[in-house]
Amino acid sequence: MTGLYYEDFEIGHIFSHKTGRTVYDYDNVLFSTLTMNPQPLHLDEEYSSRAEFGKPLMNSLFTLGLAIGLTVNDTTLGTTVGNLGFDKVEFPKPVFAGDTIYVETEVLNKRESKSRPKEGLVFLEHRARNQHEEIVMCCQRVALMRKKHN
Repeated sequence: MTGLYYEDFEIGHIFSHKTGRTVYDYDNVLFSTLTMNPQPLHLDEEYSSRAEFGKPLMNSLFTLGLAIGLTVNDTTLGTTVGNLGFDKVEFPKPVFAGDTIYVETEVLNKRESKSRPKEGLVFLEHRARNQHEEIVMCCQRVALMRKKHN
């Protein structure tokens, strides 16, 4: 496993995740239909052509999930107990099919769990950018992480 344990996270450290992912129309259609989201801004080319951006928008929850997923190998693979919450989720720029998403993660804070002595809380901020270096998603997350030594 490549994930980090609670003790490995350093406040202020910024991870620049190397893996990026280009998003496609089929990602948008599949995610939107799997999650029962019939929003025509995601699924209807004709409708979207007359809307503000002139083409379908990627589902913002897909963008959020993708951004978090791109961080897993460097941070939480096999060492997380679970996500405790997300805060300040923002989508300042739209994402379209053909965009490539890259993510960086900053460790904002951490503390030992008061109720689970074998685990600790790590407070992270994820920032997703497109190929033009524009921030397309930003969020804060609390992850419950395993400790190395119990």
